Amino acid sequence: MCVCTCLYRYKCVCICSCLFVCLSILFSLSPIICFDLSPFLFFSPSLPLPLSLHSLFPLDPELQPWMPGHSEAHRVTIGYGRKVLLTSSATVHSIEITSGGKLVIADSHHPILLRTKHILIGNGGQLHIGSPDCPYKGNLTISLFGRWDTEHSYFGRKYIGVGTGGTLEIHGKKKLSWTFLNKTLHPGESQDNSYLFERGWGNRGIIVHVIHPKTGEVLHSDRFDTYRSKEESRRLAKYVDGVENGMILAMVVNDEGSNNLEESAKKTISKLGSRHFHRLGFRYVSRVLTHDPSFISIERLSNSTVLELAEPAEGWGPGDTVVLASTDYSMHQAEEFTLLHCPTCRPTQVKVQGKPAFLHMGEEVDGVDMRAEVGLLSRNILIRGEMDPSCYGNEACKFFSFDTFGGHLKVEHGFKAVHVSSVELQHMGQQSMGHYPVHFHMNGDVDQKGGYDPPTSVSDLSIHHTFSRCVTIHGTNGLLVKDVVGYDALGHCFFTEDGPEERNTFDHCLGLMIRAGTLLPSDRDSKMCRDITHGAFPGYVANPRQDCSATSTFWIANPNNNLINCAAAGSEETGFWFLFHHVPTGPSEGMYSPGRTEHTPMGLFTNNRAHSNYRAGMILDNGVKTTQANDKDKRPFLSLVGARYGPHQDADPFKPRVPALIHHFVAYKNQDHGAWLRGGDVWLDDCQFADNGIGLTLASGGTFPDDDGSRQEVKNSLFVGESENRGMSIPDNRIWGPGGSDLSGRTLPRGVDFPIRGMQIYDGPINVQNCTFRKYIALDGRHTSAFGFRLNNSWQSCPKNNVTNITFHDITSRVFFGEPGPWFNQMQMDGDKTTIFHDVDGSVSEYPGAFLVKQDNWLLRHPDCIDVPDWRAAICSGRYAQIYIQTRNPANLNMQIVKDEFPDRPLELEGALGKRKHYQQFQPVITLAKGYTIHWDQAAPAEIIVWLINFDRNDWINVGFCYPAGTTFTVISDIHNRFDQRSAVLWIVRGWFGIQDKSRLCRLLTCRLPVSLLFLQVKAYNDKEDFAFCSVKGCERVKITAVIPKGSPPSNCMAQAYPRHAEMPIVDVPMPSKLPGTKLVRTELGLFLTVCQNDDGTDYLCICWCLQCVHSNSLKCYRYSNVKKDKYCTFINLCSVVVDRLNKFATVGHLRCFTPSFAFYLFSPSVSLLSLLQRTSEHFLEVKLESYNTRFFHINEDFAYTEVGGWVGGCVCACKLCEFCLCLGA
Repeated sequence: MCVCTCLYRYKCVCICSCLFVCLSILFSLSPIICFDLSPFLFFSPSLPLPLSLHSLFPLDPELQPWMPGHSEAHRVTIGYGRKVLLTSSATVHSIEITSGGKLVIADSHHPILLRTKHILIGNGGQLHIGSPDCPYKGNLTISLFGRWDTEHSYFGRKYIGVGTGGTLEIHGKKKLSWTFLNKTLHPGESQDNSYLFERGWGNRGIIVHVIHPKTGEVLHSDRFDTYRSKEESRRLAKYVDGVENGMILAMVVNDEGSNNLEESAKKTISKLGSRHFHRLGFRYVSRVLTHDPSFISIERLSNSTVLELAEPAEGWGPGDTVVLASTDYSMHQAEEFTLLHCPTCRPTQVKVQGKPAFLHMGEEVDGVDMRAEVGLLSRNILIRGEMDPSCYGNEACKFFSFDTFGGHLKVEHGFKAVHVSSVELQHMGQQSMGHYPVHFHMNGDVDQKGGYDPPTSVSDLSIHHTFSRCVTIHGTNGLLVKDVVGYDALGHCFFTEDGPEERNTFDHCLGLMIRAGTLLPSDRDSKMCRDITHGAFPGYVANPRQDCSATSTFWIANPNNNLINCAAAGSEETGFWFLFHHVPTGPSEGMYSPGRTEHTPMGLFTNNRAHSNYRAGMILDNGVKTTQANDKDKRPFLSLVGARYGPHQDADPFKPRVPALIHHFVAYKNQDHGAWLRGGDVWLDDCQFADNGIGLTLASGGTFPDDDGSRQEVKNSLFVGESENRGMSIPDNRIWGPGGSDLSGRTLPRGVDFPIRGMQIYDGPINVQNCTFRKYIALDGRHTSAFGFRLNNSWQSCPKNNVTNITFHDITSRVFFGEPGPWFNQMQMDGDKTTIFHDVDGSVSEYPGAFLVKQDNWLLRHPDCIDVPDWRAAICSGRYAQIYIQTRNPANLNMQIVKDEFPDRPLELEGALGKRKHYQQFQPVITLAKGYTIHWDQAAPAEIIVWLINFDRNDWINVGFCYPAGTTFTVISDIHNRFDQRSAVLWIVRGWFGIQDKSRLCRLLTCRLPVSLLFLQVKAYNDKEDFAFCSVKGCERVKITAVIPKGSPPSNCMAQAYPRHAEMPIVDVPMPSKLPGTKLVRTELGLFLTVCQNDDGTDYLCICWCLQCVHSNSLKCYRYSNVKKDKYCTFINLCSVVVDRLNKFATVGHLRCFTPSFAFYLFSPSVSLLSLLQRTSEHFLEVKLESYNTRFFHINEDFAYTEVGGWVGGCVCACKLCEFCLCLGA
């Protein structure tokens, strides 16, 4: 607040509460210039300015008023020490400020519009608009005009450019940049507690409405024709007297109401507070209040809404524009509103024109903060590009119907000072390289490290409806970007360009509605990716999801940057994307050594949020192609490629690892992923994931064999499958269907049958600790689960994937390992078959220390494993590791690996690398201290390398490789050192089939058969760190080089190996005890009673299990697909025949299976099932089997369990012609 006194005609002094004095140099527009002054100084209007005031006055005494007029041909140069003050609107061709020149824009009570093609500042030139201590208070617009096909300079066209030695200081009025909605808005809902003061209320007379003071609801209304009758006047007085105290009366005169209006009625109305009622005339509007209307406003407009904000709307005022972010999957549900005058609004309320078309959350939902962001787009200083009505004359017109040639602001190396705050930038940026709304280009260090004090910054900016990015940081370090709103932009919004950009800080920045652009492959959508082929090698065929399609709100090319309190509230692809330039590109070429960014520790990443993005809320993965297109790699320069992140101290892989820390990240309503993070030592803490297709995937660095012992982890975090934010159905919404526990309608991330997962386990190693999972509800045809696995996965699964202290609420399926069907396809890829994780404390399986494995992976199972059919899983114990088997010549073959204990359960693998690679890699998880054989669908490969992965010291397995007869071979054992890429040979064995090798390391079958086995014992001899793939000395491996006779048949030795080398199944690690007081809830189980015939005609009962049973008042049963029926078996549905009598069973039996060749139980159909089941206090029953060694199949003590509504079941044995094993339950 200021009190001003005029000193003489042209100058006034103001004493301000902000301790600044403002000097008004009136001229024609009374601009005000501010400077520091003690609040105790006062001046007489009759005195000239005192000397002390002149000494404090900041204006250069040489500053001259400047009014250049309007001429688009006028080229202005302000140089040679000339200093001018622009005091009025002007149009010029261009302005160049150089050689010590200075331009100041006067602060005026009247708007100033400056139109120009460009402003260039350099060589000591300065442009000042306000200052940090005295922000610009008036309304200023700098409008940049021109077309792309006109003349241009180094900076281009339509620009504000800051060159060497230039100073740019722009400081507008401080306003709150963005905040959160604090109360949910429903479509069409106003929440403004206002009352519509309509004109057309009825016929002639006085119309009265009685209004509720808090809601604005009209409680009662009446019309009094005081033109026709004095009786109507008396009725009006009586009506008013009868209104309850505290209500609001609104009155309007329609046509005429004063002819018979008596004084008694006028006095009654006047007593309520009206000062004008006695002068009522034709259609005179009057409102009468019976109390202080502190909760309601009476409006002439009905189409308005009040927004409840999380903090006071500092600086926001009528006429300003705000944008309200989407809180559903589609970013296109963001809405713009114009602020209205609202005298009754509290500081945290604003009134806007119109009502919302979409649901916008303003609250925490199921523990996740889903409040919509509210961004202010208006500022009192506007820099804009003048636009043509439609696109014209360039390549962008293939993709955009509107003009994309906006203005731009560019800062070059060697500038003197740049600080821009509280400015609006509209229609800026161009669909051409290097021309962005705000662009710092090759500036080096721009903070104290580079000699800039105060450090360079842009803050409180609104950048909206732009045509190429929002803020671009290129070859620049230490820049502060704070409180910036980027809205409706083409291409990556907050963009770091070449890779060397470090120490920049994005603090409290908001980006939303970020669309695809044409500039880089990563900016482009699928259509652009296919159509734009310049830079590609002839014959290039685009793969958009691999090469392009990465439009992101925050595109971070170097991890050493800080992101704090930022929000990515809607992009065509991704919110935050960290990627890596293996070498710096463009003008930054040579700034760092190859691979440096992949090892650079991450800066601060805390309290950020991402929602309403298509691909993911956050991705940490990939790099860009840093070589030009060629015949071997036809993709264009800067297409997306693979990269692996492994942060180390000082970016040196020989120094200790440094984890990348992601703290309090919130991701919700992202269609594909909440976050996909690949790399070594990426750790998340206190994060929230809700309503994402997949909450979180942690992918390993994948740097084998150069892995250095990293891991990824998520701790203390919350996962919500389907929250109470149900979204809304709209006409073009293709993804709407039932969900949640009540099966009510809601928006869905990918499709009605998409298997929603909270934590997706991919490869590993990962650690999931102290996390909570809520509301993962599986439906018929939709396999929703808290834990799941990557679909169609060809890669490895690590037995070091650990989960600890997991809590579940409203969960129907804790884990789902997958089954053939939609989204899962045929489950035939290697990674689909080898999934595993370690339940360290039993919080998932209720068996501490157990492993969960895929139910049909007999490399990992043993006789005591417990089946959980709903999960398609088994709970097992054991010691597990991996072998990587690399093959060459040929590389396109399939491999079968067989565990000697279960020779009739081979695991067939296709390889992880595809059939066109020059080598192949198979990555099975195996049980340690067991024997295996390996077979091929073609002749054995000429080269096999067996890598020992996750083997601790002295861990071993025996493995036999099938080769054709007549093969000669060399076996080498060595250690691959990841640091120097060299191998230390430990031993070499040479031999050929036909001679029995006496070495302790190898034993060979004779060569009398067409194929034979080479047996090796592979053993680890060195220590290993906990999460490293290999030993501290490197990866221990065995290499077999063979000469395969031409024309050899497929190398499949199954018939020769078994039963000769079959082993009795042995449980090396006993199953842990079940946690006391817990029960694993089973909701689906059924029974089949099968009558089978033996060879002698005797009838036997085989009991087989089925899935998809529902326990309610009456049990129903449906036949499961893998229960096979043949001519010897008749199926009887136990759900209808036997289950009704289960409650009569009282004792437990001990079954003995006997047969000369198969295990089955023989009894008469008339035998009661009394001995099979009973009800127990733990709702659990085990039915044990004693079995005998047979030629092909071995059972030790096989059992399984399940529960249905308190009833229990066990596993019995198989019969000759029926499905193996059964689970009983009711």
